[in-house]
Amino acid sequence: MATSDSSNQARGTAVERALHWVERAGNRLPDPAALFVIALVAVWIASWLLAGHEFTVPAKDGARALTVQNQLSGPSLAAFLANMVSAFTGFAPLGVVLVALLGVGVAEHTGFIRASLKGLVAMTPRSLLSPMLLLVAIISHTAADVGYVLVIPLGGVIFHAAGRHPLAGIACAFAGVSGGFSANFIPSAIDPLLQGFTQSAAQILDSGREVNPLCNWLFTSVSSVLVIVVGWVLTDRVIEPRLQGTRLDGEGSDTVESQALSDKERVGVWAGLATMALGVLALFLAVMPADSPLRAPNGQLSSFAAPLMQSMIPLIFLLFLIPGTVYGYVAGTVHSHRDIIAGMSKSMSTMGYYLTMIFFCAQFTAAFSESNLGALLAVEGAEFLQSLGLPGMMTIGGIIVLSAVVNLFVGSASGKWALLAPVFVPVLMQVGLSPELTQAAYRVGDSTTNIVTPLMPYFPLVVAFCQRWVKNTGIGTVTSLMLPYSITLLITWTLALGVYWALGIPLGLQSTYTYP
Repeated sequence: MATSDSSNQARGTAVERALHWVERAGNRLPDPAALFVIALVAVWIASWLLAGHEFTVPAKDGARALTVQNQLSGPSLAAFLANMVSAFTGFAPLGVVLVALLGVGVAEHTGFIRASLKGLVAMTPRSLLSPMLLLVAIISHTAADVGYVLVIPLGGVIFHAAGRHPLAGIACAFAGVSGGFSANFIPSAIDPLLQGFTQSAAQILDSGREVNPLCNWLFTSVSSVLVIVVGWVLTDRVIEPRLQGTRLDGEGSDTVESQALSDKERVGVWAGLATMALGVLALFLAVMPADSPLRAPNGQLSSFAAPLMQSMIPLIFLLFLIPGTVYGYVAGTVHSHRDIIAGMSKSMSTMGYYLTMIFFCAQFTAAFSESNLGALLAVEGAEFLQSLGLPGMMTIGGIIVLSAVVNLFVGSASGKWALLAPVFVPVLMQVGLSPELTQAAYRVGDSTTNIVTPLMPYFPLVVAFCQRWVKNTGIGTVTSLMLPYSITLLITWTLALGVYWALGIPLGLQSTYTYP
């Protein structure tokens, strides 16, 4: 990156050399789907070697005696084959993700999400461009990958149109979309997806333990403010000043795309938002009566028995399906019901890899659970942690750092948590830390290093977006821009979780900090 400061160039070169090593090491790792196959084989072998090993697991009703079950025995292999289909179709995260994406897919296909984001950014004053772009980036998490393909390039265009450096806009948007991936005011598909893994892992020790899909929602909402403030300060005070000497020589420097909404799009957005608001109002009125059918038998709304909580995914589905459809008809992007079905089909067509990965993940999880190895690891891990005598926050800090390091090599948030949850959650339960707190710690670590690893699937795309403005942009250039965000978010977000915990503020619905 051509800058007037040679020390910045030296730092960029050092970062690039380090990232080349990370890239080479990461490329040697198998595909996440293959990792689950390897993990499954490891479970089989370990269960065979430890077959018959007895140990005790503390529980609410007293210690339980467990034995490691050999998964290579004849009966176990027969049961594995017989239950292979049900293990896949009954895997907790599968249905919730697919149902939620059906609705989001329609809103994305009709253009409702794209138009809404464009309108939000277009009405923003120049002085508030950075925080508004970060806000839009955080909201975009609701629509899966739309932030990567829309908000990040839009950040460059909007900054350039406002007379600011486009690479600063791209970096700001990338920090919000990917660095702040676990921050959001609005519940999204990632919440029940991670919750499914967390609950399955918690039930390794406590079969009756349930985890609310919105168990981290209050913390992720507050985290949104943190990400916006940190990103705002770094973009305006650190990143953009460093780019003052960087000359624009790409094709994007000559023209600026019009991001204005057409009349039809504007009317469509208002119609879609009005429909969404009416839907929320109708839901509010439906749950207000004390005898509402959406309440639990005891009248509570946030308990696990409440149909409202059990309907969270269908509500997300409807929250995007209906406004997206209304927008499509008003804006003219939808002409018949076939366009709606096409949007759903398109969203499902992008899930092929996820389905492949989740199939092997389900088989690994089932074998891991049946073997009782997870419970054994929890007991042994708990004894090790207890021997260290670390304070609870130091233990959580270690989980955050470990998650951040693993994230440099394995990009899939669900893939990593599927592997780590069966170990992290039971181990921390054994030292008195709740599954909800462990999941929150994982989400912090998982987000903060997304923006500095070339192994993240969208990282090369961000490089390409930058090259539109500065031709010689490379991995080191983007990483040198994003390192301040990554390091600062890792430190401040970890401290924020500690302060949040110290103040006793709930992480979300039905959440605790301690177990039991």
